[in-house]
Amino acid sequence: MRLWSRNWTDGEPLPERHAAGRIDPAGGVTFADDVNPHLAWDGVPPGTRSLVLTCHDVDVPSSGEDVNQSDREVPASLPRVDFFHWSLVDIDPTRSDVDEGSFSSGFITRGKPGPRVEIPGWQGTRQGLNDFTGWFAGDEAMKGEYFGYDGPFPPFNDSLIHHYVFTLYALDVERAPVDGSFGGAELRDAIRPHVLASATIVGTYTLNRRLLAR
Repeated sequence: MRLWSRNWTDGEPLPERHAAGRIDPAGGVTFADDVNPHLAWDGVPPGTRSLVLTCHDVDVPSSGEDVNQSDREVPASLPRVDFFHWSLVDIDPTRSDVDEGSFSSGFITRGKPGPRVEIPGWQGTRQGLNDFTGWFAGDEAMKGEYFGYDGPFPPFNDSLIHHYVFTLYALDVERAPVDGSFGGAELRDAIRPHVLASATIVGTYTLNRRLLAR
């Protein structure tokens, strides 16, 4: 099975329009266009009854102590954890792509609706909560249930360039074994016994001006 995008090459930087955050020319950082990228695939194995698509950042600091502090950087030695940006399940196995901007075309305060997808042509699919739900939980102006795609917004002072892993899974079940407002980590654990094949494409992104200037 193969997964690719016409928006970037595997291992290369994601275009800014696919991020939730960008450098603000006036100083600091601000929200970006948050447009989901185009993705396409082939080689789905026989017996596939549904597809699952996820995106997660593997380089999120395990401690927030140094995050977004202008007087220091988050050290590269700090242990890292996963942060899920998208979970789309119950995809018809005859599908072969996702159009750019079809699931997100802007960052919505308090989150996009879900889990049921109401996008024309995609009825029957579901989207999980992304991890901005937890990130904004303590912010009265931003807290909510963030379903669907919201792109990269790494700490502006992180010494690591972040890697965003888009993964397509072929399952032997028609409906992913998750219910309600499921998260990405829960989904990954639940589908493990049902995965027939998987494919990935990775994009990188940073908001650290020092790294961008290299």
